[in-house]
Amino acid sequence: MAKKKTNIESNPKKSKNDIAVGVVGSGSFATAIVKMLVENCKVVHWCVRNEYVKGAIEQRGHNPTYLTAVNFNLKNLKLTTDINELVSSCDIIVLATPSIYLSDTLDKMTCDYQNKIFVSAIKGIIPKVNDVVAHYLRDEFKIGFRNQAVIAGPCHAEEVAMERLSYLTVATVEDEVSQKLVDIFNSDFIKMHSSKDILGNEYSAILKNIFAIGAGIASGLGYGDNFTAVFVSNAIREMETFLEAIYEAPRDVNESAYLGDLLVTAYSLFSRNRNLGNLIGKGYTVKSAIQSMNMIAEGYYAANSIYKTSKEKGLKLPIVDTIYGILYEGKNAEKQFKKLTAKLD
Repeated sequence: MAKKKTNIESNPKKSKNDIAVGVVGSGSFATAIVKMLVENCKVVHWCVRNEYVKGAIEQRGHNPTYLTAVNFNLKNLKLTTDINELVSSCDIIVLATPSIYLSDTLDKMTCDYQNKIFVSAIKGIIPKVNDVVAHYLRDEFKIGFRNQAVIAGPCHAEEVAMERLSYLTVATVEDEVSQKLVDIFNSDFIKMHSSKDILGNEYSAILKNIFAIGAGIASGLGYGDNFTAVFVSNAIREMETFLEAIYEAPRDVNESAYLGDLLVTAYSLFSRNRNLGNLIGKGYTVKSAIQSMNMIAEGYYAANSIYKTSKEKGLKLPIVDTIYGILYEGKNAEKQFKKLTAKLD
C-alpha cells in the first residue's frame, strides 16, 4: 500500500536565521535554490564556479549567466570559490552542480565534513561511478543516508525566479533533518512535502529527464498532444517498473515528486531535456543538438546508465530502449518512434 506523504509546516517558534546553509553550484537551479533560501536564512553561503562569477555577483547583485533577473541583497550572501571554505562554514550543504561536474568539485574537499548534512538537488547520474548521488556520497565519502537528503519535485528554476508557486519534496530518513530543510525552504512561493524514499525520489528525477527527451523528440517529429499523453502515461509505468526493481519502498508514483516532475519536464518549454529532444526530432544530430544548448540536459547522460541497469535487471522498458538507441546507437528518430508507437497503449 502506498504511504501518503505529509506536508510539514514550519515551526513558528524556531529561529530559521541561525541555520548555516550553503549551496554548491552557479547554474540556474543553484541560483533558484539560493533565492529560496534567502527567504528564511540570514546568510546563505554560495560556492560558485570561478572568480568571474563571484566578482560579477558581488558587483551586480545577480548571476551574470543564469536567472539574471533575480537580484540578491549582498548582505544575505557569503560568496566563495572554495568548496572547503563553504563546507567548513555550513551545517547543511546543498549540491546543485550538473552531475558531470560533481566529482571534480567534491574531489577538492579536504576539510572535515563529518556530521554535515548533504542535500542533493542534482537530477542526474555521476558518470565517474555510473551511479546516483546518494550512492556516490556513501561509497566515495562515507556519508551515510542519515546525513543525506534529496530535493525532488516539479520546480523549474525560471518559475522560482518569478516566484510562481512551486512544490518540492525533501526525501530523508531522519525526521529532524527533514524538519530543518522544511524550515529553510518553505516560503510564500515554495511548499515543502516530506518523504523517506531517498533512492526512489532520486531515480525518478533521473528517469523523467530521459522521458522528457522522448517527449521532445515526439514534438519535433510532429506528434501531437494526444500521442504525448499516451507517451507520458506509459512513461510513468516504466518509471514504476524501474523503481520497484531497484528499491522497493512504500511509494505512490502518482505523487508530485514522481508524476508531477515527469509531467512538467515532459511538457514545459522551460525543460532543457524536452528542448534537446525537440531539436533531435527536427533533424539535428545528437552532437549538434547538445552543442546548441547552453545548459546541461541531464537525460542524455542518464540514458546510458539507466539503459544498462535495466538490461542487467532484465526489465522491459521500450521508451528507455528507444531513447538510448537514438542517443547512443545513432538510430533514426523517426523510424524508432514509429516502432515505439506499436508498443504503447
